[in-house]
Amino acid sequence: MAGGQWGMQATLRREASLSGIGVHGGLPVSMTLLPADAGAGIAFVRTDVGEGGDRVVRADLGHIGSTELCTTVAAAGLSVATIEHLMAALSVFGIDNALIEIDGPEVPVMDGSAEAFVDAIDRAGVATLDAPRRYIRVLRPVQVAVGDAVAEFTPRDRLRVEVEIDFANELVGRQTFAADIDRDRFRRDLAPARTFGFMADVEQLWARGFARGASLENAVVVADDRIVNPGGLRYPDEFVRHKALDAVGDLALAGAPILGCFRSRRGGHRLNVAALTALFADADAWTFVSEPWRREAGHAEAPAGLAVAAFGPEAS
Repeated sequence: MAGGQWGMQATLRREASLSGIGVHGGLPVSMTLLPADAGAGIAFVRTDVGEGGDRVVRADLGHIGSTELCTTVAAAGLSVATIEHLMAALSVFGIDNALIEIDGPEVPVMDGSAEAFVDAIDRAGVATLDAPRRYIRVLRPVQVAVGDAVAEFTPRDRLRVEVEIDFANELVGRQTFAADIDRDRFRRDLAPARTFGFMADVEQLWARGFARGASLENAVVVADDRIVNPGGLRYPDEFVRHKALDAVGDLALAGAPILGCFRSRRGGHRLNVAALTALFADADAWTFVSEPWRREAGHAEAPAGLAVAAFGPEAS
């Protein structure tokens, strides 16, 4: 775990701001990451609407609003979409508590990867807080299936992600990525991996209100026979690396760092959230620990506000 000390919560040392465009809504948005007190968790504040507490949307599993093409959290009629890349960076760098002021309904996509969020955390710095951190230790396997997509958690002493994708397009095809996730690995192997899409799907996505801000500046675009981006790919397997990045961000909605291995095949945001929901629904499959090697006394209780959702088929 990067950021702070093992067993102690952390926040940002100072604020850091970013601005860009929402990949789906296509609107400009500015965002400021701010320090927060111990126990506050990660929360968004919609500065473009209302006043006071009704502008706050917590980033946790109990506030999932949608998992279609991105992960959205929602509360009191407000939502914040495309949070997964930011959440991945915050979790890997050990930021337990942060307030995120945002003047629109979608986190800026930046260049389609998590690099800008890593840079923002580097600028802000990490501050250790005088409060213990809790971890979620996976105790036994839990598996879910959504159509032909499958995901599971298994016990491990740190977070490991193993992802497989399988697309009909031969430029993507079947790819796998597996690694223990720490700060250095994330910075080198996952953070630069960009979101991607297919030229054949563009008009359909526009009709459904998605990808209105997508461009070659913030996504890898795949045609039938070529990568459209002039610079090509950042990695030969950039596609599966981005899916692994998304998975790390979605798992951050657990509300505490996970000690376990997460495997998925043909997955995406819907499957990631379904797996988290299934894990918390089985009280014997996990527990809170105050240190990676020690189990807390008492029975595990699911995070407050956790709702079990119904999930339809999802293709990778």
